[in-house]
Amino acid sequence: MIDVDEDAGAAAARGKRVGWVELYFDLVFVFAVGQVSHGIVADPHWARIVAALGLFATLWWTWIGFAVLYNRRGDDSRAADRLFVLAGTIPCAIAATQMHHVFEGHAAIFAAAMAAVRVILAAAHRWPARPGLDQRRISTGYAASAALFAVSAVLPTSWWLWTLALVQEAGFLLLGGRRRPRRGERRERPTRETRLRDLLDRPRDPSLAVDSAHLAERFGLFMILLLGELVITIGTAALERPADDVAYWSATTGGLVLAGALWWMYFTSAAEIYERLLGLSGGNPGLAYSLYAGGHLAPAFALLLMAAGVDLSLHEPSPPASAWLLTAGLAIYIAGTRVSAGASARWYQGAARVASLVVTVNLAYLGRILPAPAVVVVVAVWGVGMTAVSTVVRRRDVERLGDDPLAFLLRGGDAAGR
Repeated sequence: MIDVDEDAGAAAARGKRVGWVELYFDLVFVFAVGQVSHGIVADPHWARIVAALGLFATLWWTWIGFAVLYNRRGDDSRAADRLFVLAGTIPCAIAATQMHHVFEGHAAIFAAAMAAVRVILAAAHRWPARPGLDQRRISTGYAASAALFAVSAVLPTSWWLWTLALVQEAGFLLLGGRRRPRRGERRERPTRETRLRDLLDRPRDPSLAVDSAHLAERFGLFMILLLGELVITIGTAALERPADDVAYWSATTGGLVLAGALWWMYFTSAAEIYERLLGLSGGNPGLAYSLYAGGHLAPAFALLLMAAGVDLSLHEPSPPASAWLLTAGLAIYIAGTRVSAGASARWYQGAARVASLVVTVNLAYLGRILPAPAVVVVVAVWGVGMTAVSTVVRRRDVERLGDDPLAFLLRGGDAAGR
Protein backbone atom coordinates (compact mmCIF):
# COMPACT_ATOMS: atom_id res chain seq x y z
CA MET A 1 0.00 0.00 0.00
CA ILE A 2 1.19 3.51 -0.84
CA ASP A 3 0.92 6.02 1.95
CA VAL A 4 -0.78 9.02 0.34
CA ASP A 5 0.19 11.39 3.14
CA GLU A 6 3.85 10.38 2.85
CA ASP A 7 3.69 10.81 -0.92
CA ALA A 8 2.24 14.31 -0.55
CA GLY A 9 4.87 15.21 2.01
CA ALA A 10 7.67 14.01 -0.23
CA ALA A 11 6.27 16.00 -3.16
CA ALA A 12 6.10 19.13 -1.02
CA ALA A 13 9.71 18.65 0.08
CA ARG A 14 10.81 18.35 -3.52
CA GLY A 15 9.03 21.62 -4.33
CA LYS A 16 7.01 22.70 -7.31
CA ARG A 17 7.57 21.01 -10.64
CA VAL A 18 8.19 22.95 -13.84
CA GLY A 19 4.95 23.46 -15.77
CA TRP A 20 4.41 22.13 -19.28
CA VAL A 21 3.52 25.60 -20.50
CA GLU A 22 6.90 26.86 -19.22
CA LEU A 23 8.67 24.32 -21.40
CA TYR A 24 6.65 25.50 -24.38
CA PHE A 25 7.57 29.10 -23.54
CA ASP A 26 11.26 28.13 -23.63
CA LEU A 27 10.94 27.10 -27.27
CA VAL A 28 10.70 30.78 -28.23
CA PHE A 29 13.95 31.49 -26.42
CA VAL A 30 15.74 28.69 -28.27
CA PHE A 31 15.31 30.81 -31.38
CA ALA A 32 15.93 34.13 -29.63
CA VAL A 33 19.27 33.25 -28.03
CA GLY A 34 20.36 31.62 -31.26
CA GLN A 35 19.87 34.94 -33.03
CA VAL A 36 22.11 36.66 -30.46
CA SER A 37 24.89 34.13 -31.13
CA HIS A 38 24.46 34.49 -34.89
CA GLY A 39 24.74 38.26 -34.52
CA ILE A 40 28.19 37.81 -32.97
CA VAL A 41 29.27 35.43 -35.74
CA ALA A 42 28.16 37.90 -38.42
CA ASP A 43 30.48 40.62 -37.10
CA PRO A 44 32.90 39.32 -34.41
CA HIS A 45 34.12 42.62 -33.00
CA TRP A 46 33.98 43.94 -29.44
CA ALA A 47 31.30 46.54 -30.19
CA ARG A 48 29.05 43.79 -31.55
CA ILE A 49 29.74 41.60 -28.50
CA VAL A 50 28.73 44.45 -26.17
CA ALA A 51 25.54 44.96 -28.18
CA ALA A 52 24.87 41.20 -28.00
CA LEU A 53 25.30 41.29 -24.23
CA GLY A 54 22.75 44.11 -23.99
CA LEU A 55 20.26 42.16 -26.11
CA PHE A 56 20.87 38.97 -24.16
CA ALA A 57 20.37 40.78 -20.82
CA THR A 58 17.05 42.13 -22.08
CA LEU A 59 15.91 38.65 -23.10
CA TRP A 60 17.31 37.23 -19.85
CA TRP A 61 15.23 39.48 -17.61
CA THR A 62 12.18 38.89 -19.76
CA TRP A 63 12.55 35.14 -19.29
CA ILE A 64 13.20 35.59 -15.56
CA GLY A 65 10.00 37.62 -15.25
CA PHE A 66 7.94 34.62 -16.35
CA ALA A 67 10.10 32.15 -14.38
CA VAL A 68 9.57 34.06 -11.10
CA LEU A 69 5.88 34.61 -11.91
CA TYR A 70 5.27 30.88 -12.27
CA ASN A 71 7.58 30.09 -9.34
CA ARG A 72 5.59 32.18 -6.88
CA ARG A 73 2.05 31.82 -8.14
CA GLY A 74 1.82 29.85 -11.37
CA ASP A 75 -0.05 26.57 -11.66
CA ASP A 76 -0.66 24.47 -14.77
CA SER A 77 -4.07 23.59 -13.40
CA ARG A 78 -5.26 27.20 -13.72
CA ALA A 79 -6.20 28.28 -17.22
CA ALA A 80 -5.47 31.96 -16.53
CA ASP A 81 -1.83 31.23 -15.60
CA ARG A 82 -1.29 29.18 -18.75
CA LEU A 83 -2.91 31.84 -20.93
CA PHE A 84 -0.65 34.60 -19.61
CA VAL A 85 2.45 32.55 -20.44
CA LEU A 86 1.12 31.61 -23.87
CA ALA A 87 0.29 35.25 -24.56
CA GLY A 88 3.88 36.17 -23.66
CA THR A 89 5.26 33.87 -26.36
CA ILE A 90 3.83 36.08 -29.13
CA PRO A 91 5.73 39.35 -28.46
CA CYS A 92 8.81 37.35 -27.44
CA ALA A 93 8.78 35.57 -30.81
CA ILE A 94 8.35 38.89 -32.62
CA ALA A 95 11.32 40.29 -30.69
CA ALA A 96 13.41 37.25 -31.66
CA THR A 97 12.80 37.89 -35.35
CA GLN A 98 14.07 41.46 -34.96
CA MET A 99 17.51 40.70 -33.54
CA HIS A 100 19.41 41.35 -36.75
CA HIS A 101 17.57 44.66 -37.18
CA VAL A 102 18.61 45.71 -33.66
CA PHE A 103 22.26 45.00 -34.50
CA GLU A 104 21.83 47.24 -37.54
CA GLY A 105 20.42 50.08 -35.41
CA HIS A 106 16.69 49.55 -36.06
CA ALA A 107 15.26 48.59 -32.67
CA ALA A 108 11.73 50.04 -32.79
CA ILE A 109 9.82 46.78 -33.30
CA PHE A 110 12.00 44.91 -30.79
CA ALA A 111 11.42 47.61 -28.17
CA ALA A 112 7.67 47.62 -28.84
CA ALA A 113 7.59 43.84 -28.43
CA MET A 114 9.46 44.09 -25.12
CA ALA A 115 6.94 46.70 -23.98
CA ALA A 116 4.08 44.34 -24.86
CA VAL A 117 5.68 41.49 -22.89
CA ARG A 118 5.84 43.68 -19.81
CA VAL A 119 2.22 44.72 -20.17
CA ILE A 120 1.37 41.01 -20.03
CA LEU A 121 3.57 40.52 -16.96
CA ALA A 122 1.96 43.54 -15.26
CA ALA A 123 -1.50 42.10 -15.92
CA ALA A 124 -0.46 38.61 -14.79
CA HIS A 125 0.72 39.93 -11.43
CA ARG A 126 -2.44 41.97 -10.89
CA TRP A 127 -5.08 39.48 -11.95
CA PRO A 128 -6.46 37.20 -10.75
CA ALA A 129 -5.89 38.51 -7.24
CA ARG A 130 -4.29 36.11 -4.76
CA PRO A 131 -4.33 36.76 -1.00
CA GLY A 132 -0.93 37.29 0.62
CA LEU A 133 0.95 38.18 -2.55
CA ASP A 134 2.57 41.59 -3.01
CA GLN A 135 1.08 42.00 -6.48
CA ARG A 136 0.55 45.73 -6.75
CA ARG A 137 4.24 46.70 -6.40
CA ILE A 138 5.45 44.16 -8.98
CA SER A 139 2.61 44.94 -11.38
CA THR A 140 3.33 48.67 -11.16
CA GLY A 141 7.03 48.02 -11.75
CA TYR A 142 6.33 46.10 -14.93
CA ALA A 143 3.97 48.81 -16.10
CA ALA A 144 6.78 51.35 -15.65
CA SER A 145 9.16 49.11 -17.61
CA ALA A 146 6.58 48.78 -20.38
CA ALA A 147 6.37 52.57 -20.61
CA LEU A 148 10.16 52.90 -20.81
CA PHE A 149 10.42 50.34 -23.61
CA ALA A 150 7.50 51.96 -25.45
CA VAL A 151 9.17 55.38 -25.30
CA SER A 152 12.48 53.87 -26.47
CA ALA A 153 10.74 52.59 -29.60
CA VAL A 154 10.37 56.15 -30.92
CA LEU A 155 13.75 57.53 -29.83
CA PRO A 156 16.92 57.29 -31.94
CA THR A 157 19.09 56.35 -28.93
CA SER A 158 17.33 54.10 -26.45
CA TRP A 159 19.87 51.84 -24.73
CA TRP A 160 19.82 53.96 -21.57
CA LEU A 161 16.05 53.53 -21.26
CA TRP A 162 16.44 49.78 -21.61
CA THR A 163 19.12 49.82 -18.90
CA LEU A 164 16.87 51.81 -16.58
CA ALA A 165 13.98 49.40 -17.19
CA LEU A 166 16.08 46.30 -16.49
CA VAL A 167 17.74 47.75 -13.38
CA GLN A 168 14.42 48.68 -11.83
CA GLU A 169 13.00 45.25 -12.72
CA ALA A 170 15.88 43.61 -10.84
CA GLY A 171 15.00 45.75 -7.84
CA PHE A 172 11.29 45.16 -7.57
CA LEU A 173 11.19 41.53 -8.69
CA LEU A 174 13.64 39.88 -6.30
CA LEU A 175 15.26 42.60 -4.21
CA GLY A 176 12.20 44.62 -3.26
CA GLY A 177 11.65 42.68 -0.05
CA ARG A 178 14.71 44.08 1.70
CA ARG A 179 14.07 46.16 4.77
CA ARG A 180 14.78 49.86 4.32
CA PRO A 181 16.15 51.93 7.23
CA ARG A 182 13.53 54.02 9.01
CA ARG A 183 13.78 57.79 8.95
CA GLY A 184 16.45 58.90 11.39
CA GLU A 185 17.85 55.39 11.74
CA ARG A 186 21.61 55.30 11.51
CA ARG A 187 22.91 53.56 8.43
CA GLU A 188 25.94 51.45 9.14
CA ARG A 189 27.95 49.69 6.49
CA PRO A 190 27.09 46.01 6.93
CA THR A 191 29.85 43.51 7.49
CA ARG A 192 30.25 40.50 5.23
CA GLU A 193 28.74 38.30 7.91
CA THR A 194 25.73 40.61 8.24
CA ARG A 195 25.15 40.59 4.48
CA LEU A 196 25.32 36.80 4.44
CA ARG A 197 22.91 36.50 7.36
CA ASP A 198 20.44 38.72 5.50
CA LEU A 199 20.72 36.53 2.41
CA LEU A 200 20.24 33.33 4.39
CA ASP A 201 17.36 34.52 6.58
CA ARG A 202 13.87 33.47 5.65
CA PRO A 203 12.03 36.33 3.90
CA ARG A 204 9.96 38.51 6.24
CA ASP A 205 7.11 38.46 3.74
CA PRO A 206 6.30 34.79 2.93
CA SER A 207 4.64 35.84 -0.34
CA LEU A 208 8.06 36.92 -1.66
CA ALA A 209 9.70 33.54 -1.03
CA VAL A 210 10.75 31.51 -4.06
CA ASP A 211 10.52 27.75 -4.50
CA SER A 212 14.15 26.59 -4.58
CA ALA A 213 13.53 23.31 -6.42
CA HIS A 214 11.47 24.94 -9.16
CA LEU A 215 13.89 27.83 -9.64
CA ALA A 216 16.89 25.50 -9.78
CA GLU A 217 15.17 23.37 -12.39
CA ARG A 218 14.11 26.39 -14.47
CA PHE A 219 17.63 27.79 -14.62
CA GLY A 220 19.05 24.35 -15.24
CA LEU A 221 16.74 23.99 -18.23
CA PHE A 222 17.82 27.39 -19.53
CA MET A 223 21.47 26.37 -19.28
CA ILE A 224 20.60 23.21 -21.25
CA LEU A 225 18.94 25.45 -23.85
CA LEU A 226 22.15 27.46 -24.20
CA LEU A 227 24.29 24.33 -24.37
CA GLY A 228 21.94 23.22 -27.11
CA GLU A 229 22.94 26.27 -29.14
CA LEU A 230 26.55 25.05 -29.01
CA VAL A 231 25.51 21.56 -30.16
CA ILE A 232 23.31 22.99 -32.95
CA THR A 233 26.20 25.16 -34.14
CA ILE A 234 28.43 22.12 -34.46
CA GLY A 235 25.77 20.05 -36.18
CA THR A 236 24.84 22.76 -38.65
CA ALA A 237 28.45 23.17 -39.74
CA ALA A 238 28.54 19.45 -40.55
CA LEU A 239 26.08 19.99 -43.38
CA GLU A 240 28.59 22.13 -45.27
CA ARG A 241 31.75 20.03 -44.92
CA PRO A 242 32.92 16.97 -46.88
CA ALA A 243 33.15 13.66 -45.06
CA ASP A 244 36.96 13.50 -45.41
CA ASP A 245 37.60 16.91 -43.76
CA VAL A 246 39.80 15.82 -40.84
CA ALA A 247 40.13 19.33 -39.43
CA TYR A 248 36.38 19.70 -39.26
CA TRP A 249 35.85 16.36 -37.54
CA SER A 250 38.54 17.24 -35.00
CA ALA A 251 36.80 20.52 -34.21
CA THR A 252 33.43 18.75 -34.09
CA THR A 253 34.69 16.17 -31.64
CA GLY A 254 36.42 18.85 -29.56
CA GLY A 255 33.30 21.02 -29.52
CA LEU A 256 31.08 18.17 -28.38
CA VAL A 257 33.59 17.15 -25.71
CA LEU A 258 33.69 20.77 -24.52
CA ALA A 259 29.87 20.96 -24.42
CA GLY A 260 29.78 17.77 -22.34
CA ALA A 261 32.42 19.15 -19.98
CA LEU A 262 30.45 22.37 -19.54
CA TRP A 263 27.32 20.35 -18.77
CA TRP A 264 29.20 18.26 -16.22
CA MET A 265 30.83 21.31 -14.69
CA TYR A 266 27.48 22.98 -13.98
CA PHE A 267 25.15 20.12 -13.17
CA THR A 268 27.51 18.06 -11.01
CA SER A 269 29.49 20.92 -9.45
CA ALA A 270 27.35 24.04 -9.07
CA ALA A 271 23.65 23.25 -9.42
CA GLU A 272 23.32 21.12 -6.27
CA ILE A 273 25.00 23.66 -4.00
CA TYR A 274 22.92 26.54 -5.38
CA GLU A 275 19.67 24.67 -4.82
CA ARG A 276 20.64 23.58 -1.30
CA LEU A 277 21.69 27.09 -0.29
CA LEU A 278 18.43 28.58 -1.54
CA GLY A 279 16.40 25.84 0.14
CA LEU A 280 18.16 26.35 3.49
CA SER A 281 17.39 30.09 3.27
CA GLY A 282 13.66 29.41 2.98
CA GLY A 283 13.57 30.81 -0.53
CA ASN A 284 15.17 34.18 0.26
CA PRO A 285 14.61 36.31 -2.88
CA GLY A 286 17.87 38.22 -2.37
CA LEU A 287 19.81 34.96 -2.39
CA ALA A 288 17.83 33.85 -5.45
CA TYR A 289 18.98 37.03 -7.20
CA SER A 290 22.61 36.49 -6.15
CA LEU A 291 22.76 32.84 -7.20
CA TYR A 292 20.42 32.74 -10.16
CA ALA A 293 18.97 35.93 -11.68
CA GLY A 294 22.13 38.01 -11.40
CA GLY A 295 24.62 35.21 -10.74
CA HIS A 296 23.79 33.18 -13.86
CA LEU A 297 23.82 36.05 -16.35
CA ALA A 298 27.57 35.99 -17.04
CA PRO A 299 27.99 32.20 -17.41
CA ALA A 300 24.83 31.99 -19.53
CA PHE A 301 26.14 34.63 -21.94
CA ALA A 302 29.52 32.88 -21.89
CA LEU A 303 27.89 29.81 -23.43
CA LEU A 304 26.79 31.95 -26.39
CA LEU A 305 30.31 33.35 -26.74
CA MET A 306 31.69 29.82 -26.90
CA ALA A 307 29.05 28.77 -29.44
CA ALA A 308 30.05 31.74 -31.61
CA GLY A 309 33.74 30.86 -31.14
CA VAL A 310 33.25 27.25 -32.26
CA ASP A 311 31.12 28.43 -35.21
CA LEU A 312 33.83 30.85 -36.37
CA SER A 313 36.52 28.19 -35.88
CA LEU A 314 34.82 26.15 -38.58
CA HIS A 315 34.85 29.02 -41.10
CA GLU A 316 37.34 29.24 -43.94
CA PRO A 317 39.33 31.31 -43.13
CA SER A 318 38.71 31.52 -39.41
CA PRO A 319 39.00 35.04 -37.90
CA PRO A 320 41.36 35.61 -34.93
CA ALA A 321 38.33 36.45 -32.78
CA SER A 322 37.21 32.81 -32.85
CA ALA A 323 39.88 31.68 -30.38
CA TRP A 324 39.32 34.66 -28.07
CA LEU A 325 35.56 34.12 -27.96
CA LEU A 326 36.16 30.47 -27.08
CA THR A 327 38.74 31.00 -24.34
CA ALA A 328 37.22 34.16 -22.85
CA GLY A 329 33.83 32.45 -22.82
CA LEU A 330 35.25 29.44 -20.97
CA ALA A 331 36.98 31.67 -18.41
CA ILE A 332 33.77 33.66 -17.80
CA TYR A 333 31.81 30.42 -17.45
CA ILE A 334 34.24 29.00 -14.89
CA ALA A 335 34.37 32.25 -12.91
CA GLY A 336 30.62 32.88 -13.15
CA THR A 337 29.56 29.46 -11.92
CA ARG A 338 32.37 29.52 -9.32
CA VAL A 339 32.84 25.79 -9.82
CA SER A 340 36.52 26.06 -8.88
CA ALA A 341 35.89 28.06 -5.69
CA GLY A 342 36.27 25.81 -2.70
CA ALA A 343 35.18 26.45 0.87
CA SER A 344 38.69 27.38 1.92
CA ALA A 345 39.86 30.99 2.02
CA ARG A 346 43.60 30.22 1.87
CA TRP A 347 45.39 32.79 -0.26
CA TYR A 348 47.33 30.36 -2.41
CA GLN A 349 44.16 28.54 -3.45
CA GLY A 350 42.65 31.85 -4.54
CA ALA A 351 45.84 32.64 -6.44
CA ALA A 352 45.69 29.24 -8.17
CA ARG A 353 42.11 29.94 -9.27
CA VAL A 354 43.08 33.31 -10.72
CA ALA A 355 46.08 31.76 -12.49
CA SER A 356 43.89 29.06 -14.03
CA LEU A 357 41.53 31.71 -15.43
CA VAL A 358 44.46 33.69 -16.87
CA VAL A 359 45.80 30.53 -18.54
CA THR A 360 42.33 29.75 -19.90
CA VAL A 361 42.02 33.13 -21.60
CA ASN A 362 45.56 33.08 -22.96
CA LEU A 363 45.06 29.74 -24.69
CA ALA A 364 43.77 31.97 -27.51
CA TYR A 365 47.39 32.79 -28.39
CA LEU A 366 47.69 29.23 -29.66
CA GLY A 367 45.74 30.49 -32.65
CA ARG A 368 48.98 32.09 -33.88
CA ILE A 369 50.66 28.72 -34.34
CA LEU A 370 47.76 26.27 -34.64
CA PRO A 371 44.76 26.18 -36.98
CA ALA A 372 41.45 27.16 -35.41
CA PRO A 373 40.06 23.58 -35.24
CA ALA A 374 43.16 22.49 -33.32
CA VAL A 375 42.60 25.32 -30.82
CA VAL A 376 39.07 24.00 -30.24
CA VAL A 377 40.55 20.58 -29.40
CA VAL A 378 43.11 22.07 -26.98
CA VAL A 379 40.45 24.19 -25.24
CA ALA A 380 38.22 21.11 -24.97
CA VAL A 381 41.03 19.13 -23.30
CA TRP A 382 41.69 22.03 -20.94
CA GLY A 383 37.96 22.26 -20.20
CA VAL A 384 37.87 18.56 -19.28
CA GLY A 385 40.77 19.10 -16.90
CA MET A 386 39.03 22.06 -15.26
CA THR A 387 35.89 19.97 -14.97
CA ALA A 388 37.77 17.22 -13.17
CA VAL A 389 39.21 19.72 -10.70
CA SER A 390 35.85 21.39 -10.10
CA THR A 391 34.18 18.03 -9.48
CA VAL A 392 36.64 17.21 -6.70
CA VAL A 393 36.38 20.68 -5.16
CA ARG A 394 32.60 20.76 -5.21
CA ARG A 395 32.21 17.24 -3.83
CA ARG A 396 34.09 18.40 -0.76
CA ASP A 397 31.96 21.55 -0.63
CA VAL A 398 28.72 19.56 -0.59
CA GLU A 399 30.03 17.58 2.37
CA ARG A 400 31.13 20.74 4.21
CA LEU A 401 27.91 22.63 3.55
CA GLY A 402 25.78 20.43 5.83
CA ASP A 403 23.00 22.39 7.49
CA ASP A 404 25.09 25.47 8.31
CA PRO A 405 25.32 27.56 5.13
CA LEU A 406 26.56 30.65 6.99
CA ALA A 407 29.68 28.88 8.25
CA PHE A 408 30.23 27.46 4.77
CA LEU A 409 30.03 30.88 3.11
CA LEU A 410 32.15 32.59 5.74
CA ARG A 411 34.94 30.14 4.87
CA GLY A 412 34.87 31.59 1.37
CA GLY A 413 32.60 29.10 -0.35
CA ASP A 414 30.21 30.55 -2.89
CA ALA A 415 29.13 33.46 -5.05
CA ALA A 416 26.44 34.50 -2.58
CA GLY A 417 29.17 35.72 -0.29
CA ARG A 418 30.60 38.13 -2.83
